[in-house]
Formats: sequence, C-alpha cells, structure tokens
Amino acid sequence: MIGPATSPVASTPGNRHRSPAETARLHWVTVTVVGLAVAALAISALYLTYDLRGPLSYALDLRSRQLGALIVVGVAVGVSSLVFQTVAGSRILTPGVMGFDALYAFIQTVIVYAFGATALHLFGPVERFFVNATLLAVFGLLLFRWLFRAHSRNLFVLVLVGIVLGAFFGSLSSFASRLLSPDDYLTLQAVLFASFTTVDPRLLIACGAVTILACAALVPLLRQLDVVDLGHDRSITLGVAHHRVVTASLLIVTLLVATSTALVGPMVFLGLLIANLARQFVPSHEHRVLLPAAGLTGVIALVLGQFVVTHFLGLGVPLAVVINLVGGLYFLTLLLKAVRL
Repeated sequence: MIGPATSPVASTPGNRHRSPAETARLHWVTVTVVGLAVAALAISALYLTYDLRGPLSYALDLRSRQLGALIVVGVAVGVSSLVFQTVAGSRILTPGVMGFDALYAFIQTVIVYAFGATALHLFGPVERFFVNATLLAVFGLLLFRWLFRAHSRNLFVLVLVGIVLGAFFGSLSSFASRLLSPDDYLTLQAVLFASFTTVDPRLLIACGAVTILACAALVPLLRQLDVVDLGHDRSITLGVAHHRVVTASLLIVTLLVATSTALVGPMVFLGLLIANLARQFVPSHEHRVLLPAAGLTGVIALVLGQFVVTHFLGLGVPLAVVINLVGGLYFLTLLLKAVRL
C-alpha cells in the first residue's frame, strides 16, 4: 500500500495546477484514510459484539470501557509518536524509546519500595494517575527541551540519550525491586504490564478529554509541521518560527504520552510501529492526513491485537508483550536500514 513520493511543493494545497500523478496520489491518500476509518469502525464493532456471553448489559459495559481505553491510547500514542518523529527528524525515534516507559516503571517501584504495595491501593486510581502523569510530563518537558536545544536533530545523540536513560531507570528499578517482599514484588509486576482489562471509567473520560484537547491544539500547527519536517535551517528560511513550533509540539507530545502511559502502563515500541505503518499507508508529507492516519492505525493495531489476545490466546499473553516483540523486531529492521544509508 505504498504510493509514490512527491515533493512538498507539488502537494501544496494552494497549487491549483496538479499533475495527473499528483491527482492520483491525492486520490490514493483519501481512499487510504477512508479505508483506515472503515477498518477501525469494523474492528471496533467486532470487538464489542463477538462471542458475547453472560448478561448482555454487563458484557457490553465491560467491553465498551476496554474499547474506549484502546481507542484513547491508540490515538494518543500514534499522534504523539508521529509528531515527535517530525520534530526529531528521524523515523526510528519515539517518546517510548527516549526513556518514558523506564521512568514509569521506576516511579511505581519507588512508590512500592517507600510505602509498600498497599500504597498503590490507598491512592485511588485518579490520584495515582495524576501523580504518574505529572511526573512523566515534567520529565518529558525537561528532557526534550534540553535535547532539542543542545543537540537539535542529532540522531546519534538522541538514540544514545534514550538508551542511557532507559538503562539508568531500569537499573534503579531492578535494584529497588530486589529489596521488596515477594507479595510487594508480585503487585509491582502486575502494575508494570500495560493492561486494558481494568480501566476506571473516570480515568477513561479524563484521558479521552485530554487526548481530544491535545489533538485539537495540534490543528493550528499542521501546516507549520509540514515545513519543520524539512529541517531546522529550511524551516527558518521559509519563515516558520521553528523554536515556537517545536516547543508547542513537544508540550503536546509530552501531554499525550504521559496521559496514555499513566492510563494503562508502558508499551515501548507501540509508537514506533504505529507511526511508521501510518507513513507507509499514506504516501504524503502533509500532517493533516498523516495524523488521522496515525491515530486510526493505532486504534486498528490495539483493538485487533487485544481481540486476538482475548479470543485466540485466552489472555495467556499480555498485549504489551506481543506489541513489544513485534515492535522491537521492527525497530531493529529500521535501525539496520538507517545504518546502511
């Protein structure tokens, strides 16, 4: 489903004289986005109605909450990952690769180590969510602003910093977890795996509202992100306030990533998988079509993955394990291609 690439000038909306090839490409993009939307709706309906057992109202209520969490996380991760790749100037970087998930694990480990496993239950789901989201958001803002100010679009520095931070927080988490009692350790492990089966309705509503507002805040930046994708020097030459656009984009990305991670837990390679699949499905540089494609691809990937895990694997394997396995292999493939280039 990969169409021909075009230059930014050729696909500018203001260009009234499009070539036949450009017209065909735009038609392909439209058909693809519509197809992704139809596929997302069909898979969501299948997830809600397939093999319903027991009281119908209870089953639909449970599945609707699970589906809502899958949709919110799929959209948040897909959109944030694609915008982050644009700002970073790399197709192999996502916020998850930069240490967000390792920090989430470290926060949970510190809470259990300092206050015991009962603290995770004493803090209500809403309170725990806001603590995690706030800490992750502060970390993301400090990290991203430092990286993109001191090492703007330096791929090797960004990858190295992500690896170091992930190893650092992972080592601290591993050390602290060895000091826990067996019961506290088991409770911690249950928290560290992303789960869509038990999502608090209040959190789901709050996260859905945050995701909608964050995506709406990206709308005025879409045309400017098209230019930022060309590079720092070119975007400044073309009159885009690069620093302002990057700062606003990173703020929104941090909010989306912190929200999705605090809601269901970490999934390291989900964003990498979704963003790159969306770019392959939609042969365009325009973010007004790339972002919807990324959100829809995220919804399809998560809902379809959870459907398979629930009905064909008997919930024996967590969805996060499957995604990290597939996404990790995909990341290595992209990394090897980048090295060859």
